[in-house]
This record gives sequence, C-alpha cells and structure tokens, in this order.
Amino acid sequence: MAPSGDLRPLLVLLGAAALGAGLMNLASPQNVQVDIVNTNFTLRWKWDSESDYNVTFSAQYKRRSVYDDEEETDWKEMSGCQNATGTECDFSSAITEYLDSYDVRVRAEKGEEKSPWSTSLSFVPHSVAKIGPPGVQLASRDGVLEIYISPPEENQNQKMWRNDISFAYNAVFWENSSNTQPKIKTVNRREKIYDLAPATTYCLKVRARLTRERKVGSFSPVHCIKTADRALNVLLHPVNVKVHALNMKFLLTWDNQYDQNVSFIVQCLSGHLRSLPEDDSNKWITVSGCENISTAQCDFSSAIVPFGTYFLRVQAMNGYNKSRWSNEIKVDPCIVNEIGPPSVTVNSTEDSLRIKLTSPGESENKSMSELYDLSYRVLYWKNSSDAEENIKEEQQLFFTITDLTPLTLYCLKVQAFSPLYQKDGHFSDVICLKTLKGKTSIATIFLAFVIGLIAFSSLASLFIFSVYYISRRIRYAFFPSCKPPSNIEFFGRQPFNIPYLSTSEEATENCCIIESIVVEETNQTDDYKHSKQSNRDSGNYSNDDDTSGTKVLEETLDQETA
Repeated sequence: MAPSGDLRPLLVLLGAAALGAGLMNLASPQNVQVDIVNTNFTLRWKWDSESDYNVTFSAQYKRRSVYDDEEETDWKEMSGCQNATGTECDFSSAITEYLDSYDVRVRAEKGEEKSPWSTSLSFVPHSVAKIGPPGVQLASRDGVLEIYISPPEENQNQKMWRNDISFAYNAVFWENSSNTQPKIKTVNRREKIYDLAPATTYCLKVRARLTRERKVGSFSPVHCIKTADRALNVLLHPVNVKVHALNMKFLLTWDNQYDQNVSFIVQCLSGHLRSLPEDDSNKWITVSGCENISTAQCDFSSAIVPFGTYFLRVQAMNGYNKSRWSNEIKVDPCIVNEIGPPSVTVNSTEDSLRIKLTSPGESENKSMSELYDLSYRVLYWKNSSDAEENIKEEQQLFFTITDLTPLTLYCLKVQAFSPLYQKDGHFSDVICLKTLKGKTSIATIFLAFVIGLIAFSSLASLFIFSVYYISRRIRYAFFPSCKPPSNIEFFGRQPFNIPYLSTSEEATENCCIIESIVVEETNQTDDYKHSKQSNRDSGNYSNDDDTSGTKVLEETLDQETA
C-alpha cells in the first residue's frame, strides 16, 4: 500500500533524531592526563557518571614530527585504549618516537551512543617522562657494604634514556633501628660503604638522577642486610687515605698505625670502568713503584693522565697476613691538583713596573697553562705600614702596572687562577723593587739653568773682585808707584823700604845736604821753602819739628859764610 510505503522516510528521520538524542545523553571525559615512567605510558581521565558500568572509553592520537615539521591530519585509534572499561589505559605500544609531539583525546561510548571528544592534550614524551627506580643488590664483606646498581630500563628493549652513563645515583642508608638518622651519599654503580658497625642490620634505597635534564627519579624498594662479625687478630686496614697534588705531581698518603713491620701495596682503577655494568674487581692495576713499599706514601703520577677520573686503594701486608683494602678514594686530577706559583721577573721605570711571568710548572715541563685557562692576579702595595693592597688581573704573561710614584719602593706577589675550575693557585714570593727617578720638566730644567747661571756669575764676580783687590794690595806693598829723587844717595841700601811700617818701628837717620848751596840773601825764604819741600818729596821725615830744621839750616849757612 502506498501510504505504508510513504512512512519509511519518516521512520528513518525519527530514528536519526533518537540517535542524536542518545549522543547528547553521554558526557565527554574531563581532565585528560598522561603519566609516563621510563617508556611506560598511561592515559588517565575523569568521567562524572562513574556509576554507569556499561560505559566504555576509546582514545585517539595525532603525531607531529620534531625534525621535519610533518603533521598527521587524521586521528588514529590508540592501541591499548579501545573499549577500555576503566578511567585509564596503557598505550605504551602506540608511542615509538619519544622526541615527537603528540595530541590525544578520549570519548565515552555506550552501545551505539557516543559522547563528544574530550579536549585534546598535547605532550612530548621525553619532556614529561619520569625516571623509574634503579635495580639494587647488596652484599656485606669484611665489614664493608657493597652496592651493585643497575640503571632504570636495563632489561627493556625500548629505552627513554638512551645514555645510561649519564645517570648519577643517590643512596639513603640507615641502621635498622628507631633512633637512627638516615645518611645520604652519592654513589656509583659499583659502590662500597665503609666503617660500618659489625653484626648490624643496615637498610638502603637508591634513586637515579639526570643532572643535565635536572630530573630526579623515584626511589627503589628498601633493601636491608646485616654486616658480618669482625674477625680477631686481623691486620688493620690503612686509614686516612689522602691525595696531595701540586702541578700534576700526585702523592698518596695514609696513616702508619702498625707496630710490627708491614708493607703496603697501592692499586688504581680507571673511573670509566666503575660506570660499566660488569664486575670491576679484577680490573684494578698495581701502581708501578708502589708495591711492597715500607713508607706510608706513594707517588702515583705515572699511573694517571690529567683528564678522567680514578679510584685508588691501599692494602697492608705482614707476611701472609693481609688487611682488607682501604676505603677507595676518588681522584679527578684537574680538580684535586693545586696550581703552584708562577715565576716572576720585574723591571721598574720611573712610574711603572714591568712584569714577566712564567706559567706554573713550566720549569718541570708540566705547564699548567696547557691544562687550565689561566689568568693571573697581582697584589701590589707601597712598602709602608699604612699602604693598601691593590689588585690587578691579567690574562697575558707580559703586562705593566702603571701610574706609580717615582723613587718609591713597591712590593708585589702573583698567583695564577682558573675561572673555569674556580681554582686559585699559590702566591709567588714577595718581590720588592724601587721605581726610578722621574723625568725633569723643561720648565724645571730652565729654572735650574737660570739659577745656576746667576750663582756662577756671582761667584765669578766675587772671584775677580777678590783677585783685583789682593793684586792691588800686593802691588802697592811691594811695587810702590812713587820713586825717591835722584839727589838722595844710598836709598836703596837701607833695610826699611816698606811703607807700611809704623812710625815707632821705622829706623831714622839724620843726614845733611852736602851739595854746595849758594845762598842769596834775597832768596833765603825761597831756599828755605825749597829745602823743606825736597825733604818731603824724598819720603824721609825727621822726628824734629820745622823749627829745629830751620835752626840747623841757619847754622850751616853761617858756617859756610865764615
């Protein structure tokens, strides 16, 4: 019948409407999360109608490659997470590329009814993954707790952490008693814990960490073991083992605590062997020159190279009686080594000190500049009680300290240091040196020249004046300018011809004029005056006064007239 045939399209529409109404009755899952431990992937979500046990869940994913920006546009069903009955599922088999980015989503299903998809969640497996617990085994020998650690994922085919060597491990151990505080120790895959009490139960748990990624894993299950009793009459093992190193010369020392004659043996193990999973007990090497020695020290420089890590141990022996090995000591050469002082040569100028350095260890053919990025620190000061220290840092072996005071004593010392290793070397011996005299300025030179010229002129003038004055006195005393008249005879025979003799000391002699005198009466007065003047000019003076002289002249004239 036609009417009945016309109802079929209507029934299809009503069925579709009913299906749409069923879709709206299921809520979509919420709070979708991913939990990843190593390569174990778990997807979790929440759903409000948990009382409905007939509901199942399914998940889908898309992948985006980190290398070629390839993106999958179609959603794929996630294996392990189809028709899941709970609110979580394991989808480890669905993820194979741990550095790619993934999107996941979940929906609820009930028969033919399906909820809308949840909000998608994006994640990169390697970034959100957690480190699982490592494997741990314990053994007790001679009072030493031996730990054997296997890294996470050791027995898994797929590994999130591809480089097991990059793992470090932290161990927490304690005595199995109520009042003991746990101790934390960084350990290697093969580790020994020494100096434990005998016949005591110790417990331990270990976790792995990746320093570069700053990831810390979960702890292993707790493992407990009891140490053995200490045997009697056992030779004590060497203690207080230490390393001393200067400019890559390494010396191992320990306490000699033995009364009887004992000898020692030193063994070395390369650090990379300790990180391997194999047993390293048979890989120790006896250090050359450190076997059967009687002194409690050993130079093991020849057994190591600057880069790498090493382990060292010592054993005491007395005949066939041997002690257990000492505590193993770890050596990182570049870290343990101390940088010695550089060699310093200093020259001075008027206002600076010129410094020449030689790298530490170069005189021993072990230059520290080949191992460290060395810089140099100079401390210098004036050699006085209140002087302050000045600091100058240089990277070169030749440099100059400037702006110093001339003619001043300066002292200095130098040390090498490595910024990369944060290591300061030893200071050199103190060297003191005086700066030179400063250069004189042109103005000072000119002023000194003028002052010198004036002083020279003054001295020269004074000298010339003195010579002139003295010469005049000498000439006046010994070579008088006046001469006696020619009519005075025997003048030169007299012993008193020095004009400076005093009158009291001068010898006088009366003399008379013997030449003929023609006296004219009219000219008596003139003749008298002429005679008096002649006596004065001759330089001879009489002790008598003028009157006596006149009387003598008159008497003479009277005698000649008669």
